[in-house]
Amino acid sequence: MNAHPIILQNKYARIVKLFAEWANISYEEALGKFYDSKTYELVSQGIADMHCRSDEYLADELMIEYGLCKQSKSFVIQHS
Repeated sequence: MNAHPIILQNKYARIVKLFAEWANISYEEALGKFYDSKTYELVSQGIADMHCRSDEYLADELMIEYGLCKQSKSFVIQHS
């Protein structure tokens, strides 16, 4: 399934904004990393309906992809 291009562009902007904030990098650097990422490739091609995932989930995927992992802001399972 493919999403409407304008909707995807808005989603990309939100993901990049979150990624820049979480990674503590400039928006421009985050934008470059986003467009060079495997995450972008999957979302833009509609693979596994990645474009349906939340912005937070996808920003977290970028954090993982670039080795900037920290506790996920979207969902954390805590073991007792």
